[in-house]
Amino acid sequence: MTTFPAHLPMLPADQLSSDPDSPGPVRRKTRTIRLGPIEVGGDAPVSVQTMTVTPTHEADLTLQAIAAAQAAGADIVRVAVPRREDAEALAYIAEHARIPVIADIHFQWKYAVMAIEAGCAGVRINPGNIKKHDKVALLGNMANDAGVAIRIGVNGGSLEQAILDEFGGPTPEAMVESALRETRLLEDVGFYDTKISVKHSDPWVMIQTYRLLADRTDYPLHLGVTEAGPLKTGSIKSAVGIGTLLAEGIGDTIRVSLSADPVEEVKAGIAILESLHMRQRGLDVVSCPSCGRAQVDVWTLAEDVQKGLEGIEAPLRVAVMGCVVNGPGEAREADLGVAAGNGKGDIIKKGVKIATVREEDIVEALVHYATEMADEIVAERGEGAPVVA
Repeated sequence: MTTFPAHLPMLPADQLSSDPDSPGPVRRKTRTIRLGPIEVGGDAPVSVQTMTVTPTHEADLTLQAIAAAQAAGADIVRVAVPRREDAEALAYIAEHARIPVIADIHFQWKYAVMAIEAGCAGVRINPGNIKKHDKVALLGNMANDAGVAIRIGVNGGSLEQAILDEFGGPTPEAMVESALRETRLLEDVGFYDTKISVKHSDPWVMIQTYRLLADRTDYPLHLGVTEAGPLKTGSIKSAVGIGTLLAEGIGDTIRVSLSADPVEEVKAGIAILESLHMRQRGLDVVSCPSCGRAQVDVWTLAEDVQKGLEGIEAPLRVAVMGCVVNGPGEAREADLGVAAGNGKGDIIKKGVKIATVREEDIVEALVHYATEMADEIVAERGEGAPVVA
């Protein structure tokens, strides 16, 4: 028999449904903090975060990167502050950015002071790198006065030596203890606007660590698999680690940490939330796997459809099916779909076949009908923005 963690929440029986619009996981209750205009924790939705890769002191370039991340759907952005000139650029960046800016501080506590004074929405500090307890207390007092949140960001690769010696390595228990010791330093000066992360590059260790932390504190948690890797493998690791915890109700903000453009991190994070019904879905292209029944090149067809629909933001599920077994049924379940085979494709809209086109015209037909449907959705909502970027 499978034993679930004690904190694992379950959907009420009347909410268990195969409806694609049914509620997602029941969230773990945490205290609420603020990052500028955004609430984190409590009943607030899970936020998607990324981190810029530009030199922060090149402020205009960094602001362009922040704008690109925001356009992709990011709610929060973090910027690296390894140099004094980066800290000096924070006031300009925080003033002109349109989403909350978090200053990422390692080693130099003075840069955290500058970030608070610059008006950043939050500061991330690493217990393994800022070791002076009186400086952590100073930051807590300053952040309290300024209304700035602090993220205690523990990483398996940068734990304090004393913690490593005590626990014998970067174990889940070691990372949780590192985080909680830092929270106590802040609590000693009356600071509670804290968010915690305990990241590890191994998704399974990361999952165990966050489960343990969730049972030990009610602070909001930031989820991530650190150093996850390139786009493909990193997205998979992150989906496993972040998705597992979100499904258990754990997590208040997320970052998919990739060796890739930050925009790709945002897209992957949003896709994880959409998959768990934790964010209103946008475009969702589903396609059948390759098998011996396929009567068209499903791989190529699905890729071409995905590219053709790029820029559509309305909540549409488009099915690309290539055989007579599952194709018609799956296409009917989607908002729009094609059941292809024998050199042609039946276009199905809301369960009704509306056209039959040649195989070479399938992509053009799906793009046409999807764009038409997306425009109708926008018109119904009264939104003025185009659905195709």
